[in-house]
Amino acid sequence: MKAGPLLILLIILLTDPVAAQVRLPHLISDGMVLQRDENLAVWGWAGAGEAVEVRIGDESYRTSANPDGRWSVTLNARPAGGPYAITVKGTNEITVRNVLFGDVWLCTGQSNMVHQMKLHRVRYADDIAQADFPEIRHFSIPSTPQLAGPAKELAGGEWKAATPENVLEFTAVGYFFARDIYEKHGVPIGLINASVGGTPIEAWTSEAGLQDFPDLTATIHQNKDTAYVNQVNRRARQFASEATPSDAGTAGPTPWYAETLVPGPNWRPINVPGYWEDQGLSNLNGTVWYHREVDLPAGMAGQEAEVFLGRIVDADELYINGRHIGSTGYQYPQRRYPVPAGLLRAGKNRFTVRVTNHGGKGGFVPDRPYQIHTASDTVDLKGTWQYRVGVVFPPPRSRSAPGISAQHQPTALFNGMLAPVTKYAIKGVLWYQGESNAGRPESYAALQAAQIADFRRQWDRPNLPFFFVQLPGFMDFTYLPAESNWAALREAQRQTLRIPHTGMAVAIDLGEWNDIHPDNKRDVGLRLARLARQQVYGEPLVASGPLPDRTEVRDGVVRLYFTDSGGELMSSDGEPLREFALAGYDGTFHWAEAKIVGDHLEVSHPDIPYPRTLRYAWSDNPRVNLYNRQGLPAAPFEMVVGAPAPPRWHGKQAAVVLTYDDALEVHLDHALPALDERGLRGTFYLTAAAPASQNRLEDWRRAAANGHELGNHTLYHPCDATLPGREWVQPERDLSRYTTADIVAEVRMTNTFLHAVDGKSERTFAYTCGDTQTSDGSFIGAIADDFAALRGVRGRLSTIDNVNLQNVDTYVVDGHSAEDMIGWVKQAERENALLVILFHGVGGGHGLNVSLDAHRELLDYLSHNADTLWVATMLEVAQHVKAFRP
Repeated sequence: MKAGPLLILLIILLTDPVAAQVRLPHLISDGMVLQRDENLAVWGWAGAGEAVEVRIGDESYRTSANPDGRWSVTLNARPAGGPYAITVKGTNEITVRNVLFGDVWLCTGQSNMVHQMKLHRVRYADDIAQADFPEIRHFSIPSTPQLAGPAKELAGGEWKAATPENVLEFTAVGYFFARDIYEKHGVPIGLINASVGGTPIEAWTSEAGLQDFPDLTATIHQNKDTAYVNQVNRRARQFASEATPSDAGTAGPTPWYAETLVPGPNWRPINVPGYWEDQGLSNLNGTVWYHREVDLPAGMAGQEAEVFLGRIVDADELYINGRHIGSTGYQYPQRRYPVPAGLLRAGKNRFTVRVTNHGGKGGFVPDRPYQIHTASDTVDLKGTWQYRVGVVFPPPRSRSAPGISAQHQPTALFNGMLAPVTKYAIKGVLWYQGESNAGRPESYAALQAAQIADFRRQWDRPNLPFFFVQLPGFMDFTYLPAESNWAALREAQRQTLRIPHTGMAVAIDLGEWNDIHPDNKRDVGLRLARLARQQVYGEPLVASGPLPDRTEVRDGVVRLYFTDSGGELMSSDGEPLREFALAGYDGTFHWAEAKIVGDHLEVSHPDIPYPRTLRYAWSDNPRVNLYNRQGLPAAPFEMVVGAPAPPRWHGKQAAVVLTYDDALEVHLDHALPALDERGLRGTFYLTAAAPASQNRLEDWRRAAANGHELGNHTLYHPCDATLPGREWVQPERDLSRYTTADIVAEVRMTNTFLHAVDGKSERTFAYTCGDTQTSDGSFIGAIADDFAALRGVRGRLSTIDNVNLQNVDTYVVDGHSAEDMIGWVKQAERENALLVILFHGVGGGHGLNVSLDAHRELLDYLSHNADTLWVATMLEVAQHVKAFRP
């Protein structure tokens, strides 16, 4: 059999030495910056088994390619400096020139890290013109998502030094970071820029890094099926082509951008900037064509120019004098379109903009620049234009067919843009991302923690510095406390600071309400640089704005302490601090008063006696003014400041009421001295006819003056003799023989007696023997209005929501130990409950008795735990319950 031409060619290629030449990755190329002070890898590819030599200065390293053609050597650590040449020799020889050793920082994330200096060239014209830093270098990795798995090599890229021409393509945040570090420390800086707009955090994390997220790992495995991905995308393209009707602006014989078009009566006036939904076009999704004749001065005729069209929702195409000038496919980028020489003329110039919107308000975003300018002239484009609708999109079908956008898939950008870089030694990571995850902030903290751990494994650096930007303000201002996904995502970012060797650049004051890509990139870069200067370069500086550290709550006032206060907390505008909100246990937030008191803040609201949650700057776009002396803003945050259960008992976890029945001598001789010694107060239910009531009036009067409550326990202590064990009840004191009128009269006579003793009109009542029935039936209703509460004898705890003030549950002590009673108290603490204890004899004096030692141990426990226990009288508790649930 004869070999075919293709087989012969393949054999030649496999055996030809040229086909197995030494090859280097794109990163290892002219102008690169290598990480100083570390042993580091240089690697590449060659023929299987091919001998490879790497030389730098007077050092030489030898190795051989493995059967797959890969080879690697480890260079000895070198200090900052250069330039060096590195020569790699196999069957061929490559020399990498102008190599510096310095610090290499990976810049990654989404569009705010992407944003090049050229997009901010108006604001930073001087910085661009003065960009003469040959030792600051930038390597931009092309956007190359990959679903199948980690790539071995980048799709392209080259190292560029910071010159006025080159710096236009640098990440703006990264450049200002690098320049600050370089100017402070004189160390060459290399920036590796791996960032793609509109991408989620999970796209930048490896498959191993996402192993704890089953939903994401399932997607990863499914996306490796190329046939499945292609089928889904074919279906999506087919659906899109079927769903999109033709545009009248391009379907007719004369397109609406043509110079020959004569606008007729169907073109109507509309204002630019502005949304068309606000100008009479309700709920329109589709395309709207804008037209205007713009007068230009003679000095602009024939000149190169630039058109600023602010921001447009969603997509746009610009035509001038019938010629296509530029287009943008989604809403967020700033529209800045270059106009070539020879197109503009003096006098009338036809400007046409086709705007496409798929949902929400469409049109030109307010408060942005709209103009055309040359080197010498500027003409404003705001004002009245003419519009006409080109197409109205039909409502979306209930069953849509979305495609699979590779760059939004988990692992895709790690695979294509970071995996090939993990052997390249870096100093640290700068991360600016979060906008694309703001719709699901609840998962972000876990995803970022997983990402950081993943990066540290991938680069084999357990303490790899990871500095990130907290999202800036964006969208409308709000003037009432509200929920916010952007605020929730900022809080998730703040939680990342729990991970060692991380830092957060607070950017809440650097945003713009109408631009997700704020123009101020310098301060973002400088705030990242402060973090690195402190944590990596060892400068003794305050690296951040105030970060919340801990809180204390006293009498409804939250004391808030910070780290990074810089020695002084301050209002940046001299006005009262704003954007603080408090919520009680109902979860409703109210603006709170916040005052600077020395080294902390005091935050309170008059209607929130028991704060549960404190928030600062919790909105999409808050107007902050809390700063430190270094001019850095405090981070937005949410903190739980109250206990897990509402402190419903006068700010404590439980309420305890000590009651003593029957007006016994031992109450005056044993119980009262023990209570007074510990500063505790009790409720003593007096039977008015009892000897100790009649004979020791002055002692009871002193007890009332000391804060104890004197409660009503009737005149003669009647009980129901018909119940089992009641043989001791005398017939004339048998409650079952009383009428309701009889007991009411007796109760009211006792009230008169008690008023003569303590001078008080409001008090509580205790049912004698717990009985509530006369011969007429229940007498509760007949006396309920006379008292703040009526105490029973059923042994249960009560919550503030279910306590029955007409028959308050009570534990009756009958020989119980201190351990038993303290156990009741601890249960009340756990359940956030009310515990009422009923004593008769205290060290004797009654058949139902507690020992003096047990009574004393209980009181000691109560006094030692006053921070969580509210020991009060029954009257105080009844008043509190009524106030809590009016």
